Amino acid sequence: MNTLTMKKNTAAFLAAVMLTAAGCSAKTAAADQEQSQETAAEVQTETAEEDTQKEETAVQTISQNTVVSTADVTSSGLLDATDFFTERDLTQTADLTNAQYITLTSGQDVNITEEGVYVFSGTVTDVTIRVEADDTAKVQLVLNGVSITNDGVPAIYVVSADKVFVTTTETENTLTVNGTFTADGDTNTDAAIFSKDDLVLNGLGTLNVNSVDNGITCKDDMKITGGTYVIHANGDALEANDSIRISDGDFTISSASDGIHAENDEDQTTGYVYICGGTFDIESSDDGIYGNLAVQIDGGTITVTAAEGIEGTYVQINGGDIDVSASDDGINAAAKTTTYTPTLEITGGNLDVTMGAGDTDALDANGYIYISGGNVNISAQFAFDYDYGAEMTGGTVTVNGQQITSITNSMMGGGMGGMQGGMGPGGGMGPGGGMGGGFGRP
Repeated sequence: MNTLTMKKNTAAFLAAVMLTAAGCSAKTAAADQEQSQETAAEVQTETAEEDTQKEETAVQTISQNTVVSTADVTSSGLLDATDFFTERDLTQTADLTNAQYITLTSGQDVNITEEGVYVFSGTVTDVTIRVEADDTAKVQLVLNGVSITNDGVPAIYVVSADKVFVTTTETENTLTVNGTFTADGDTNTDAAIFSKDDLVLNGLGTLNVNSVDNGITCKDDMKITGGTYVIHANGDALEANDSIRISDGDFTISSASDGIHAENDEDQTTGYVYICGGTFDIESSDDGIYGNLAVQIDGGTITVTAAEGIEGTYVQINGGDIDVSASDDGINAAAKTTTYTPTLEITGGNLDVTMGAGDTDALDANGYIYISGGNVNISAQFAFDYDYGAEMTGGTVTVNGQQITSITNSMMGGGMGGMQGGMGPGGGMGPGGGMGGGFGRP
């Protein structure tokens, strides 16, 4: 018997005794009963206040301080990265003032249709967090100790929104998809996180992704500004159509295809990878980092073990510490689009390239190679392979332990006359007769 019940029984007993023995009026009994009800109300109020305090304490545990990272972007590279990241992109903690808290339940999908901040927790199976909001809505999904294991469907699926943030708290979170992915109508949802619109990944915690196909796919722009990511994928680990932009984060990637892949089949002016920070350990069966249009690296610590380390139509390295071990090409500038003439340009940073035996090239360009700065250390049978020309105006280059002062073609590439002329260096006439015009080497 609880305290409240005892008080009610006591009040009733005293009222009965007083009525029988002294002829007290019913008014006195009613007064006692009213006081008992007030006591019950006080208990309920106290309980509600305790619940509120517990919820506020939980909120404070998640967001004790606002954490904002920085992006060391450059405006002088091939890509002007000045406006690549917004302040909210770089804010690693969510504003939980009006957040909604959701504890996941196995077998029950969660549908988000309105802009806002949503905090998730729970270990479940067969659950998809589905975002289908207005195309102006910014939705933030905060993972606060989440584990989702699905069979053939994404753990997070963004159907529509302006931008969706996936933010980890200082917790470990795991998204796993087994089996075979099934399409959603005409959409081949082939990743543990699949987004049709802009996607930002950030936070202070860890996100583990295990997928039978791609790890994280975005059909628009993907940005990563913080957090720890451990991704095992049978397809591409990180994949986007328009761009993948990374300013910070800790990445351990194992993929049966590409580690980081950006490509847009419909628009050859997009499909690039930009990195200015972060720590990367990438092992992939195909390309470590691939940007159909371009790959620009301004910073970060990057270790790649792959068939081809870095590949894009235009590859520009301006900074960072990069270690590539490859079995085909270390860095390859290939004709993936007609926007640029294939070019490999090194202006800064520290680059180590170690090649496997056989017909392999450390630095390979189906166009031009330019080195004007940085430290380049190559261990390979064939150091350079270019089709149109090469120029070294600065930097320190060592090939198999010997410092060199000029670039000599190890293997003649051929195909000079038949190459479609894209945007030539300096905006001039591209090889093969095509007009350059403005998108050339800075």
